[in-house]
Amino acid sequence: MILQINRSATEETLVEKCRKNDSKAQRALYDRYASKMYAICTRYIKDSSEAEDILITGFMKVFEKLEQFQMQGSFEGWIRKIMVNECLGYIRKNKNMYLEVEIEKADREPDYQLLHTSLEEQDLLVMIDQLPMGYKTIFNLYAIEGYSHKEIADLMGISENTSKSQLSRARIHLQNLLAKSERAIHPINANHHES
Repeated sequence: MILQINRSATEETLVEKCRKNDSKAQRALYDRYASKMYAICTRYIKDSSEAEDILITGFMKVFEKLEQFQMQGSFEGWIRKIMVNECLGYIRKNKNMYLEVEIEKADREPDYQLLHTSLEEQDLLVMIDQLPMGYKTIFNLYAIEGYSHKEIADLMGISENTSKSQLSRARIHLQNLLAKSERAIHPINANHHES
């Protein structure tokens, strides 16, 4: 038995109109997804004007490739994949961004006893944004987008071991940032773990 996902008639109609180059439909599609896709772009690219340029280029690709979308699976997921690929293309073209490495800082193990669980999702996203570009890119692809190390290696033109190493360093770096944040929030209790 094949499970079919029922797509909303409005989304299907919108896609069909966009395929016919209906400018109002294209604008409606852009308005529906732009803010979510911009958030994805800014997770990879810190500079807001560059992230906006990537967003625009990404939507141009969406409209160019709409014929390839077979109305199966998530349309938003399909757009998201195009945006991630645009971000990665930008990073590859600007290799100097990707080669940031802070091994000395990342190699220091944090004190896990200091960490509390009061961290909000937005706080974590801010911390991820503070990672060096290479770490942030791999972390986003693996932990947030759900790519495997093999897929990341293929996308980024690196080895699987490099992907694993960058992820490991990103996690250590994040743990250090978390520990530092906890010390700032709970300076009096820095030596005592609250239950």
